[in-house]
Amino acid sequence: MQTQLAPEFKDTPEGQEAEAILRKCVHCGFCTATCPTYQLLGDELDGPRGRIYLIKQVLEGQEPTRKTQTHLDRCLTCRNCESTCPSGVQYGKLLDIGRHIVDQKVERPAAERLQRWALRKGMVSKAFGPALALGRLARPVLPAALKAKLARVTRAGKWPTRSHARKVLMLAGCVQPVMLPNINAAAARVLDAVGIQTLVTPAAACCGAVQQHLSDPQGALAQARANIDAWWPHVESQQVEAIVTTASGCGVMVKDYGHLLRHDPAYAARAAAIAALARDLCELLPDMLPELEQRLQGQLNLPEAPLAYHPPCTLQHGQKLRGGVETSLRRLGFDIRVSRVESHLCCGSAGTYSLLQPEIAHQLRDRKIGTLNQACSDAPPAAILSANIGCISHLQSGTDVPVRHWIEVIDDALAPAKAPR
Repeated sequence: MQTQLAPEFKDTPEGQEAEAILRKCVHCGFCTATCPTYQLLGDELDGPRGRIYLIKQVLEGQEPTRKTQTHLDRCLTCRNCESTCPSGVQYGKLLDIGRHIVDQKVERPAAERLQRWALRKGMVSKAFGPALALGRLARPVLPAALKAKLARVTRAGKWPTRSHARKVLMLAGCVQPVMLPNINAAAARVLDAVGIQTLVTPAAACCGAVQQHLSDPQGALAQARANIDAWWPHVESQQVEAIVTTASGCGVMVKDYGHLLRHDPAYAARAAAIAALARDLCELLPDMLPELEQRLQGQLNLPEAPLAYHPPCTLQHGQKLRGGVETSLRRLGFDIRVSRVESHLCCGSAGTYSLLQPEIAHQLRDRKIGTLNQACSDAPPAAILSANIGCISHLQSGTDVPVRHWIEVIDDALAPAKAPR
């Protein structure tokens, strides 16, 4: 797609990156077939190809409108279109650029500005935990949309204290340790069971994705730099073999640090090294399987109903990691089912999307829960598993079936069998 950049964008890194991405688009429209919002709304401008045209017009100098902003806002950033695209268009990066430019040119209503500011600041704040506790106390009088987001109270359990020669860093995250603290602890226990020690640096918290997708790229870069600074002593001394993320949304962001900071001479090399070390937890599973199989042999207590699994978009489309979780869990003996026809589609969580676009998000959530039930022969599964805090909390808001991280079921299964190494 040929683009004539307006003078204000022509010599900027963002303009040049956007133009390079646009050149790859051949207008084929394959992306619309797998776009959740296009499927729901049926509007070309609410699909990837239409949004690409809108961004192209802005980059060529056409003034964006509130309507332009609305169509860009409705995108989930699920990146399903990237998995479908035969030309390799990096739509997610183009959308971040387009949203940032449009937000600079089109002022949002005051209520929207306040909501987005609160999400950018509140979710990464130390006050998030106390605020969540207060919200749980006030749950009976809260609006339905907020009430549904207040996840059940869970306990983390004990963090392993043994030392091992093999070590990994783990990104704690911002929301997950507060809302569902057992996920990181369960991951640390499972890693400990196979002889890997998990280190957490308190200074590394939010990955920066919240800021990145709410049109605050400088805030995202500041968070990325803070995490790199916190991790670098462990990386430089070669103490750790990987930087592990248990939330796939964080993983896709950390793996992009090298790209995001490529123009920063003080951080470019370190950011690339950090990105190269980043691993989603599921990427460690293949090496862990032999010992896990041995430990679980003959003692796996399976529920009567199967377990349903929803692969997050940030895992299958963002990180291009498909099939690993369900294949590994089946090898360990679990009865895992995935949606027969729509496992590639978004559940509607998409970070802060379910709060900013609740109507679309709830439609996608209910559709996803329905297809997961169908995968289990139209009976509710024993549990729904996923790999991202956003998906887990969003799906849980629409069902009484427990929704958990897949590492938690392995941790539960190992509990009777864990023995000192």
